[in-house]
Amino acid sequence: MRFWYLLLILLLSACQTEDQTDSNHQIEIFTWWTSGSEAAALQSVIDAYQTQYPDVKVINASIAGGGGSAARPVLQTRLVGGIPPDTWQTHHGAELMGQYINPGFVTSMKDLYESEGWYEVFSPSLINMVSKDDEPYLIVLNLHRSNTLWFNKLVLSEHGIVIGETLSIETLFEIAEQLSRAGVTPMCMGDTGIWATGIMFENTLLGTLGPDRYLGLWNGSTHFMDPAVMQAITTYGRLLDYLNNDHAALSWDQAADKMARGDCVFYSMGDWAYGEFKRDGLVENIDFGWVAHPGSEGTHLMVTDGFTLAKDAPNADVTRDMLRIMGEREVQENFNLIKGSICARTDCDRSRFGPYLQWAMDEYANGVAVPTVIHGSAAPADFQQALNDALTDFVVRRDVASFAETLAREAQMSGFGS
Repeated sequence: MRFWYLLLILLLSACQTEDQTDSNHQIEIFTWWTSGSEAAALQSVIDAYQTQYPDVKVINASIAGGGGSAARPVLQTRLVGGIPPDTWQTHHGAELMGQYINPGFVTSMKDLYESEGWYEVFSPSLINMVSKDDEPYLIVLNLHRSNTLWFNKLVLSEHGIVIGETLSIETLFEIAEQLSRAGVTPMCMGDTGIWATGIMFENTLLGTLGPDRYLGLWNGSTHFMDPAVMQAITTYGRLLDYLNNDHAALSWDQAADKMARGDCVFYSMGDWAYGEFKRDGLVENIDFGWVAHPGSEGTHLMVTDGFTLAKDAPNADVTRDMLRIMGEREVQENFNLIKGSICARTDCDRSRFGPYLQWAMDEYANGVAVPTVIHGSAAPADFQQALNDALTDFVVRRDVASFAETLAREAQMSGFGS
């Protein structure tokens, strides 16, 4: 551990030295986008920036680890140490507010919102999600839907199974049993990062409780010992029984590749998986299909990705140019077509997007948007970490009561539990 800490300090010192010699001729952008589709999507933004500013060096400081599991601890070390990157990826809600705005690590972007007309092209509700005291602190690049259940249509067709526009949890278990008897792995998972199986739990929680009671978990009106929560945990445990045996050895994108090959059939995962399916050459509605995770129809479990402006950013002027370009309509369209998400802007050209993303646009427009806890929007970081630890324990022990008791206790300690 000491070795890695010392190595980090050396690397940060090198970055700081380079910043001092090349001030305003480089920009460091810090993300966790390293899978095939993620890296390509980020590169589309960097390319758009370099087209306008070819003399500025862009340092892509991405660190692998889905959901920022490895990147965020490094980022916090840098921020506390006074060596921030110029801009970094984060999510709206509790993560943005608690980890970056309240400690004073970021600067308002109100001047950019005004000069670029963003108050007219981003929805008021979205702007409110990234603001404090009417000052916006994040340029949102995309909106992901987390509560999607993907499936390999070709494998299902081989077994005479057709999925309609929705799928109940009871029918999902019936299909899983049929596939298991035929020697086919029903559920896909890659949870080297525990957050990935956490997505399936969160989706199950939302599908069991519905949006109002799900939101109640984060304002104290729904208790984590509620029978419906216990039922959701039980259902999640049943889903775990149908996973691929190598799930603990795979990353989330490797699990997406596994589904693409037909080695497993269903995958409860956010639509960043869509970017991987497209990268693998799959054709939507032919090779793969999708429905809302059972029970979560009419609800959009939202994951935003946005970028900050560091307070005292080493290269503030060029960073503002990068953020301005991130807000451009064509840049957002090109990025989201690769990433598997929809624009944060409301005026993107719908005709450029395929069937799934048009479906996601409609679901977002017509449904109820709720925040994700797995990606840091619904609850403070301490609770998020406690949830990850409880998930790790549950995957091994399957103790429903202990899981619920842990979440109830941690919610109360975090200040929002009833």
